[in-house]
Amino acid sequence: MAPRQAPTIRQRRFGAELRRMREAIGMSAPVAGERLGADRTMISNIESGRFGISEERLRRLASIYECDDPELIDALTAMTGGRSKGWWDEYRGKIPPDFLDVAELEHHATALRTLQTAHIPGLFQTEEHARALFDLYVPALPRLEVELRIAHRLSRHAVVCGEPGVPYVGMIHEAALRMRFGGRQVAAAQLSRLLEESERSNVHLLVIPFAAEGFPMAGDTLMYASAPNPHLDTVEVDSPVGAVFLDSPTQLANFRRRLDACEALALNRKESRDLILGIVKHV
Repeated sequence: MAPRQAPTIRQRRFGAELRRMREAIGMSAPVAGERLGADRTMISNIESGRFGISEERLRRLASIYECDDPELIDALTAMTGGRSKGWWDEYRGKIPPDFLDVAELEHHATALRTLQTAHIPGLFQTEEHARALFDLYVPALPRLEVELRIAHRLSRHAVVCGEPGVPYVGMIHEAALRMRFGGRQVAAAQLSRLLEESERSNVHLLVIPFAAEGFPMAGDTLMYASAPNPHLDTVEVDSPVGAVFLDSPTQLANFRRRLDACEALALNRKESRDLILGIVKHV
């Protein structure tokens, strides 16, 4: 079996959970490989996402690791075997891989929660707004890459508008709503798009107003992607050098608490819509 050269976030997440299970009982990777009847290096390659694993071997490993959580095992089983290609794979090698990882994470999520303090959520950006953002890159991006990034970003919208759309809670700071990327007309159209999206039954867009003053993670942009089993949840945080993915139980619990605190400070759905409407009138 040839190793994968660039494992996806889903493949790495699968491996990370197996590593966590193994470490929980204090077993070394070589010993686990021997008990599985495999090469001593196979476990390390699986845990790094470089090798796949069959359902049968996954269940044998879970038994070796003394895992007594059948729901977790079933969720991991659904991640085994060959990986069917997603729509984002057509962009592989053409735009940064973390863009594809975000799309894959959204596609498999059972629920999404996001926090934006300076930008509109990518799932709801208009073409003109996205273009204005990518045109600000320094150094400038090649024109073809700009067009590919825009097309990819617009395609992500299917996550919330499909049937059924994934449940989505997006917290947006008022500052992000008042930014005028692309000028007044582009900004007004972007806010109108947000109002349209907020009417979806599965979409809750909540505004954190300036009046809320301080709040946890001020300045951050992040996404909390819930999985079929909470052990497999993942957080994605934007950074100046690309997306950072976090999945340790402590990190997940802390981000849930922080997002809960932000949501408690946010306006409700109606109040949020009213604030956005007020901003649109004065753009």
